[in-house]
Amino acid sequence: MPAPAPAPQAMMHLATRHNLKGALRLGIHLGLILAAGLAVAWAPGWWLAPAELALGMLLAALFAPFHETSHYTAFASRRANAVVGWLVALPGLHSWPMYQAFHRQHHLHTHDPDRDPELLAPEPSGPFSYLIRVSGFTYWRTRLGWMWDGLRGNVSAHRFIPDGQQPRMIRLLRLQLALTLALIAGITLAFGWRALVLFWLLPAVLGQIPLRMYLLTEHTGLPHSRDGLENTRTTLTTALLRLVMWNMPYHAEHHLYPFIPFHALPAAHQLLRHQLQAVQPGYARWQWGYLKRLARTPA
Repeated sequence: MPAPAPAPQAMMHLATRHNLKGALRLGIHLGLILAAGLAVAWAPGWWLAPAELALGMLLAALFAPFHETSHYTAFASRRANAVVGWLVALPGLHSWPMYQAFHRQHHLHTHDPDRDPELLAPEPSGPFSYLIRVSGFTYWRTRLGWMWDGLRGNVSAHRFIPDGQQPRMIRLLRLQLALTLALIAGITLAFGWRALVLFWLLPAVLGQIPLRMYLLTEHTGLPHSRDGLENTRTTLTTALLRLVMWNMPYHAEHHLYPFIPFHALPAAHQLLRHQLQAVQPGYARWQWGYLKRLARTPA
C-alpha cells in the first residue's frame, strides 16, 4: 500500500510567497501576450491563423494567474492577488469572487460526484461529447450564465456560494459585467471593432479549445476517492507550458498542498514524485489515449 502524503506541516517550508516572483512571472506572461499581439498585427496572409491561435492560447492561459491569485499564492500581498485576479479574469469573462467560491468547494470535495462543483458537467461519454467539451461551448455558456444571474439578481442555483454571501456576489457580478462592457466599449472606440475581434474575441474563442483539453487531464478518469495522491493527475510536460501555466501541470501537488505557491511546486514534485499514483508523461499522449478509449465506448 502506498505511503500517505506528508502532513501539511511537513511542507510548510515551501509555503513562502513572493511579490517579486509573482510580478516576474506575470511580466513574462504579459510580454508573451504582447509579442503574440504584434504577430497578429504584422502577420501576412495565412500567417494570421497561427498568430491568432498563439495569442488565444496565451490569453486563455491567463487562467493560470487567475487561479493562482484565487488561492492568494501568486503574491505575498493579498491586495495584489485581488487586483491581478480581477484584471486577468476579464478576457475570459470570468468572475474572480464567484470562482473563489466555486474553487473552494472543488478543493474541499475533489472528485466527489455529489459535492465537487466541477463535476456538474459530466465527463465526456463519447467523441461527440468530447468535442462539445473542448470546443469551449459549455465554458462560454456558463460564463454568460453567471453574468446573467448577477444582472437579474438571483444566484440561488449556485450551491457553492456560502450562505449569506448571495447579495455580495450579485453586486460583484454586476461590477464584473460593468468592467467587461467598459473594456469592450473602450477598445472599440479607441481602435475599432476589427481590433476587438482580432485581438480579443477571436483569439479568446480559439484559445479556450486547448485550455479545455488541458483542464480535462486534471481529474478525468481517476478514482472518486478522497486521496489526493490518486484523485488528481500530474502531467510531465515542457518547460514552456509549465511557464505559461504557472507550474500548474504539477496538479496533484497543488491539490495536496494548495498553500504552496506556483514557484515552489517543482520542489514539491521532487518530494512527492515517488508517491503520486497518477503521473502522465505529456498532454498530447493522454488526449490521444483518452480519445481512443472514448471511440471504443458503446453509443
